[in-house]
Amino acid sequence: MPLQIEKQTAQPSIQNSAENNFSGGIFCLSIIGQIEGHYSLDSNTKTTKYDHVIPLLISLEESKDIEGILVVLNTLGGDVEAGLAIAELISSMSKPTASIVLGGGHSIGVPLAVSTTRSFIVPSATMTIHPVRTSGLILGVSQAFDYLDKMQDRIIRFITSHSKMQEQYLRDVMHRTDVLVNDIGSILDGQAAVDCGLIDEIGGVKEAIKYLKSFSKDGQNGL
Repeated sequence: MPLQIEKQTAQPSIQNSAENNFSGGIFCLSIIGQIEGHYSLDSNTKTTKYDHVIPLLISLEESKDIEGILVVLNTLGGDVEAGLAIAELISSMSKPTASIVLGGGHSIGVPLAVSTTRSFIVPSATMTIHPVRTSGLILGVSQAFDYLDKMQDRIIRFITSHSKMQEQYLRDVMHRTDVLVNDIGSILDGQAAVDCGLIDEIGGVKEAIKYLKSFSKDGQNGL
């Protein structure tokens, strides 16, 4: 039976979508706009709410109707803790997962892109890698900066453990000063992201679905 694809925005439950899914179905999870953390953003900002995505992913893991999860990203980043929480949960799932970076997978979107078992990026997409930033006031003491360094190390460890990108190269592109106008860091296009080992391969929906179909009951066990 061919795999059926059902597109759903992130909601706390997949009861309705699971009822309409056929055996061997792929669930498409969109991560768009800004990753929202503990504070709600204004109504004019497109957001992905981690408190919706986390219970959704747990439901997908438990669902007998879902055999694969396709994560589609077009995000400018957002809350670091929320983004890492989602990325850790995706990476710990037993079901096959694939990501596609469309448009952009910036900032905390980078760990989300590499959290799946296979990652894809279209040639026109870009990924921005930069050090951890914070908004608002910060205490000008060494402990505050140590905390930011430790948070950055958490992100680096996650990226390097879920991709083929080398840690030193990641730190180098993260701290470049000659690429971005108002910040430090680097912008990688699709081919550059693959060449440095950050993303597995160039590809879009066709390639990602082919990968996920290889795990179906009627297909082969992986590629």
